[in-house]
Amino acid sequence: MKNFGFGLMRLPTTDPANAAAIDVEQVKKMVDLFIEKGFTYFDTAWMYCGFQSEPTVKEVLTSRHPRNKFTLATKLNAAFFDSLEGRDEVFNQQLEKTGAGYFDYYLLHGIDGNSYPKFEKFDCFHWMVEKKAHGLIKSPGFSFHGDAPLLDEILTKHPEMEFVQLQINYLDWDSQWIQSRACYEVAVKHNKPVIVMEPVKGGTLARVPEDVEKLFKEYAPDASPASWAVRFAASLPGVMMVLSGMSNLQQMEDNLSFMENFQPLTGEEKAMVFKAADIINSQIAVPCTGCSYCTEGCPQKIAIPQYFSLYNEDMREHLEEKGWTVNFSNYANLTEKFGKAADCVACGQCEEMCPQHLPIIEKLKEVSAHFDH
Repeated sequence: MKNFGFGLMRLPTTDPANAAAIDVEQVKKMVDLFIEKGFTYFDTAWMYCGFQSEPTVKEVLTSRHPRNKFTLATKLNAAFFDSLEGRDEVFNQQLEKTGAGYFDYYLLHGIDGNSYPKFEKFDCFHWMVEKKAHGLIKSPGFSFHGDAPLLDEILTKHPEMEFVQLQINYLDWDSQWIQSRACYEVAVKHNKPVIVMEPVKGGTLARVPEDVEKLFKEYAPDASPASWAVRFAASLPGVMMVLSGMSNLQQMEDNLSFMENFQPLTGEEKAMVFKAADIINSQIAVPCTGCSYCTEGCPQKIAIPQYFSLYNEDMREHLEEKGWTVNFSNYANLTEKFGKAADCVACGQCEEMCPQHLPIIEKLKEVSAHFDH
């Protein structure tokens, strides 16, 4: 099995403001090309793409390709069940929505200090093992957004977990919040294969600052910024799979061009990506990955990831020279459909859901101060 997977979280849409408006025909082309090139791993989840990712799997994948030509992963999120029976209700709906018959990989979704007690309360780890015994899951594991000590605690208590999915990229490698390196080292200590999520950090490492792009281009003129990020993650020993949430056919073609015959980073190249990380970290205002977990329950319907993206772009601009950027218009257009940053009521649900542990409420105040005038 090749070590590159298709993350079905940021699929192309026919409406940029609606993640659920999936461009099914383009996704079909992406899926077909992916399989044609010998790649097999697809990753989805209950709430991805406005809850439409799993149904799209049936439309683009399971109804169009033989079951032995692909492997499929999906997840149980703590926010969508509240009883022992609720676990099975979600699982059975996932089987029906995807048309998969069984899941090659099944994960407890986004475990952190807040959600872990609930997964224990409802015995979800052993529940997955039972599903495996019945042939409904081939391999049980979990995705993780907590700190390294908690990961060590879970893997010590649950050696039956066969893999762990971690956020790993060169920007977060030494982050005190994400702890990419520390969590990776815990997984290696427990001899657990690692699946990497967010290798390009929600597109951040595909659109790098000019000085970083120049650094990369001088070394390898034809290599995309994204290729450096994906290859960094795939070069780590013990990484069995690197997921990329590709949003169009062009991104798919670029990723396949360097992963089809994968070459690990050299020592010199690793040094370059860490130099790039230092440059990017000095310029980024809000390290948001655009996962949109924060928006589903927002009472003010604030387009949090989009606003952070616009804000980040402006913070990299020389505003004292320009005074105005197109992002002010982009922000105004979004506020016609979504709440303004200033509309935040500080309820805190977004911060509870954020895998990056961002101080969203405070950052929205910064966004508001910048755009709402």
